[in-house]
Amino acid sequence: MKLIKQVTVYAPENLGVKDILIDSSKIIAIEDHITIDSNAIDIEVIDGQGKIATPGFIDSHFHLLGGGGENGFQNRTPEVQLSQLTTAGVTTACGLLGTDGVARDEMALLAKARGLEAEGISTYIYVGNYRLPATTLTGSIIKDIMAIDKVIGIGEIAISDHRNGAPTFEQFAHAAADTRTGGLLAGKAGVVNCHVGPNKGRLEFLFKALDETDIPVTTFLPTHCGRSQELVDEAIAFAKRGGTFDITGSEDPDMTYEKDGEIPFRTILKQVLDQGLDESCITMSSDGQGSLPRFDEEGNFLRIGVGSAKSLLVGIQEAVQRENIALEKALPAVTSNVARILKLDHKGRLEVGRDADILLLDEDSLSIDTVIAMSEIMIKNKEIIKYGTFENA
Repeated sequence: MKLIKQVTVYAPENLGVKDILIDSSKIIAIEDHITIDSNAIDIEVIDGQGKIATPGFIDSHFHLLGGGGENGFQNRTPEVQLSQLTTAGVTTACGLLGTDGVARDEMALLAKARGLEAEGISTYIYVGNYRLPATTLTGSIIKDIMAIDKVIGIGEIAISDHRNGAPTFEQFAHAAADTRTGGLLAGKAGVVNCHVGPNKGRLEFLFKALDETDIPVTTFLPTHCGRSQELVDEAIAFAKRGGTFDITGSEDPDMTYEKDGEIPFRTILKQVLDQGLDESCITMSSDGQGSLPRFDEEGNFLRIGVGSAKSLLVGIQEAVQRENIALEKALPAVTSNVARILKLDHKGRLEVGRDADILLLDEDSLSIDTVIAMSEIMIKNKEIIKYGTFENA
């Protein structure tokens, strides 16, 4: 058992100063004051004064196996290690494949996800990669979602991108319909995680699916929607039809904007709020360990970077500190909104009965002090308590 005393709780809404009691991986009480006899019960007491408690971050788009390869084998990015996630506040990671679905496959992704969960965080995966038809483990999207506990959908299916194999709309719609059906039968989200490339089609396939099929808008989660203001405008139009869209965070949003024209999360969230939309329509993910290649207008390779889970915290800090957006308006993008669209009902909020995934942030700087995943302390006083299996080998 662990008792966090007198911490300001953002659940993600501001609940004020509370005590939080956790046991057996769950939150069992959130009250003004909780008194337990530590002589009678083995309990660890954590001083929460001067700190903010938030739900652990859910990263809906992470390349657990690494990504890349767009400019040759030397551009393959490495697998993630446990502490790269926990030091960034990520307690739940959703793994996927990208451009390369050949040298990396779904079985390796599933194994990596299970390994990270054995080390202490929660994981899920999407099957498939950029191209359609989607590759699967059982030979069927529906079977994968029904039979494999960690599979929550397909992705990242690329649209408006020269690397996607030029799928037809019919291929896209059939894959989305199967994902939806698999989700219904398994009681899961059945989400199509859509990589939106820089090409002029933007969200055309998604709007066509809404106009010409019966597939509900909640089936789709388009990501990388900050590539241009034109794409942001389409994403907001998608949100006005009931959808949720995702922004890829950056450790250095100003440099990304200066070099590539990527609109920062803070700016997009402000646009959403200024247009009278609820903050529930936007999420932020890191594209962690994925390659971040840049191409010119003719498709020629220019340079490459690597995504980092730390971009999530940077995005939240900048929204609060530079745009003066209330913390409870920014936090849902990496907590409750993600849990809702992915149907992770035990995640994303600080509530009794939910998983004990908790971050303690410094009240002033919003830097990470403590990370608790499934009630286990991973980071304490800004120091790593638990490393991955081979990190210190």
